[in-house]
Amino acid sequence: MSKQLTFAPRHHQLTNINVWTPDSRWLAFDVRPSGASFTGKTIERVNVDSGEVEVIYQAPVGSHVGVVTVNPQAPARYVFIHGPENPDENWQYDFHHRRGVVVENGAAENLDAMDITAPFTPGALRGGSHVHVWSPDGSRLSFTYNDHVMHEYDPKLDLRNVGVALPFGPVRPPKQHPREYDGSHYCVLVSRTTASPRPGSDDINRACEEGWVGDNGYAKPDGSQQRWALAFIGDTLSEQGEKVPELFIVDLPDNEAAWRMAGGEPLEGTKTTLPSPPAGVQQRRLTFTHQRRFPGLASQPRHWVRSNPEGRRLAFLMKDENGVVQVWLISPNGGEPQQLTHGDTDIQSAFNWHPSGKFLGFVLGGRVVLCDAQSGEITPLTQPGRDAPSADAIVFSPDGKYIAWMQDVNGFRQIFISLTGR
Repeated sequence: MSKQLTFAPRHHQLTNINVWTPDSRWLAFDVRPSGASFTGKTIERVNVDSGEVEVIYQAPVGSHVGVVTVNPQAPARYVFIHGPENPDENWQYDFHHRRGVVVENGAAENLDAMDITAPFTPGALRGGSHVHVWSPDGSRLSFTYNDHVMHEYDPKLDLRNVGVALPFGPVRPPKQHPREYDGSHYCVLVSRTTASPRPGSDDINRACEEGWVGDNGYAKPDGSQQRWALAFIGDTLSEQGEKVPELFIVDLPDNEAAWRMAGGEPLEGTKTTLPSPPAGVQQRRLTFTHQRRFPGLASQPRHWVRSNPEGRRLAFLMKDENGVVQVWLISPNGGEPQQLTHGDTDIQSAFNWHPSGKFLGFVLGGRVVLCDAQSGEITPLTQPGRDAPSADAIVFSPDGKYIAWMQDVNGFRQIFISLTGR
């Protein structure tokens, strides 16, 4: 049984994860006219029982907002992308001109500080953070990042990276430029990219689509528990020089001192280099698909790496030997990926795990479906319609009773839910 929640003649955009309040009663969304057009003015939420819609935040003085997620432990704590106020010809919304803003009980504050004047400030960023996702315990956030300083120096060096915002703030850089500001969290990059990856190597020139590993990390082969880790997609080059997206993981520190300890290069970066990960943060490649008939993780549909709650299995999309996009699983410790689905047609959307860890949800054959995480058996939750559900987001409620998605109705993207029966 499906239920349409929104009806206003405008778009309603869900983020790919953490769109539910912890009590499973509200869904947060933005109102971009399309996924690529960042011109929404409000962050809102809709009640799944009554259909009541509330405005959480209104963007001021020419700025725009979008891509909202909810803290999984705090029912009234939201984070979203915020574009620049009073944009002008020298500074307007862009990948490297945006930030995270946290709203809690109506009060807003910047997540990440901005310092674009050398010498730079450890814990501050020098550009734009986006798609902010809280860890399952609600204590810290991951994000993807682009760098203003590198963009000004050489746009080819402004490489997409993955970062973490930590509750060790506030960070208050000296304000030497009108676009600099304070942030509530201490922010660092945890991925390492290079503008010129060596063909056939583990080098990457882009890191993105990350996901937290496990509700409490994952168990290493020696039985020890790695409390914090992020998995992400990194773009490698084949020996022929072709882009091949592969799966990577970074193990992260569990104490503040380690987060603040620079490695061989400054955490805050330099005028000619990107910020660098803390000492001891090394990215590790998990998939090696260069020799497959269809190399690399799937680029379409766009998807984010997702771990089951226990942290034992990472799910991602990749073509099988027939060229069909399927769900695959791999341990955070590596090994051979295991094919979970064996359908005749492509998986059509991003996906998420059910809170029980027993199912995944995604779009297949124009329907929202449940996939058994052991057998790969598919159970349809909706019927195929004239318009297929949006590929952007399929998200379970925290209590596991509902699954939310978007679908076009009379030209506007609306939010729907369905009972999962689980």
